[in-house]
Amino acid sequence: MPLTQHHVVPSETPMQNNTASVSKQSVTQAAQAVLAESAERGGGVQMFGIDKIYAGSTTKALDNFNLEIKPGEMVVLLGGSGCGKSTALRSLAGLEDIQHGRILVGGQDMTSVPANKRGMAMVFQAYSLFPHMSALENVEFGLEIRGIGRAERKRVAMEKLELVGLSDQAGKYTQQMSGGQQQRVALARALAINPRVLLLDEPLSALDAKVRVQLRDEIRRIQLEAGTTTVFVTHDQEEALAVADRIGVMHHGRIEQIADPTTLYRRPTTEYVATFIGLSNKIPGSSNGTEAEVFGHRVPLLDGSASGAAVNVLVRPENIILRAQASDTPGARAHVMMIHFLGSLVRVDTIVDHSGIPVTVQMPASELPTGLRNGSVVTLEPLPIPALAA
Repeated sequence: MPLTQHHVVPSETPMQNNTASVSKQSVTQAAQAVLAESAERGGGVQMFGIDKIYAGSTTKALDNFNLEIKPGEMVVLLGGSGCGKSTALRSLAGLEDIQHGRILVGGQDMTSVPANKRGMAMVFQAYSLFPHMSALENVEFGLEIRGIGRAERKRVAMEKLELVGLSDQAGKYTQQMSGGQQQRVALARALAINPRVLLLDEPLSALDAKVRVQLRDEIRRIQLEAGTTTVFVTHDQEEALAVADRIGVMHHGRIEQIADPTTLYRRPTTEYVATFIGLSNKIPGSSNGTEAEVFGHRVPLLDGSASGAAVNVLVRPENIILRAQASDTPGARAHVMMIHFLGSLVRVDTIVDHSGIPVTVQMPASELPTGLRNGSVVTLEPLPIPALAA
C-alpha cells in the first residue's frame, strides 16, 4: 500500500518496545543514551548524489544532494520556499522518484524500495486523521494493517498516547480535539509502528504560535525518549534551532552548511547561511582575510572570509555596542530610527551618518540606555567576535 496522507508506512520488522531510558539531568546525556541504543537498531540514513527534476522543469529540485544522519539523531532541513527541503524528505520516504543517487538506511540500499517497504513513518502539516475513529483507533490503524492482534495493538497504542500525553483522551474523536492534540495523535500513530526513520514535514505550521512552541518541545522530548532517527523539515529557524541535533540549511537543492545549532549560528561558512540564520548586519570594511577593519575597530574573521579593500562584514546585532552619545573614540556615529521592545531583549535600528548604512543592535532590555528614543545620536562599535567577510 503506498504512503498517503491518511496512512503511515508499515515496517517490515516485528513490533518491539524500543523506548530509550534517558537521563533527565540534561538533554546532552539523554541524546548520548539514545544514540547508543539507536545504533543497535541501525537506523542511520545516507543520501548520496541525489538529483531530482520534476516533469516539465529544467531546474533540479535536488542537485547532487548529500546527507548523512546518525542513528537516533534529529536533523532539521531548513530553508525558504522552493529550496528542496520537502523534496529531499519525500525522496527519502520513497514518495518521489529520483533521477540519480542512492539512499541507504541502516546500511541497506533503499533507492528502489517502495515507500511501504522502507520502514518509515511520516507526519504531515495536515493532521490526516480519520474523523470517524477515536484517537486510540487512529493510533492503532498502522498496527492493524500489519496484522497485529487486537490486544497487542491496543497496548502499544495506549503506550504511544501516554508518550505524547494523551492517554486520557484515547476515547475522543479527533474532531473533538484541538489542533495541537490532533498533531500529537498523528505523532503517536507514526511512532506506534516503530519506524526506523520518522519524517516530519512542517508538522507545526498549522498551529498558533504558543501551541507551536509547546509542541516543538514535546516533539523533541518524545524523539529523545523513543530514540528514533528523525528528519524534520521547516522554514522556521527558531523552530530548527530549538530542536535539532544538527541543522542543514538548504539553498538551490543542496545543503549549504550542516552543523549543530551553535556552530551554525556562530560560525557560518557562507554569506547565505549568515544572513538566513538569525540577523546579520552587512557593514562595509576592509579585510586581509584574517581580520577586518569595521568602524575603526579590528574584527577577527571566520575561515573562508573574503579579503580586499571593499568587503561586507556580517556582524550579528548582539556583537555591536551602542553608546548613547556621540563619541571621539573609534566607532560610527548613527541616529536611532526605531526601538523594538521584545520582552527580555531590545532591538535598536539605526542609520549610520553620511553612509546611510542601516545597522541593528540587540541588547538585554536592562542595558538599554536611559532616555534613548527615536532620533537619538549614538556611537556604534563592533565587538572583537569572529565574523564572516563576503
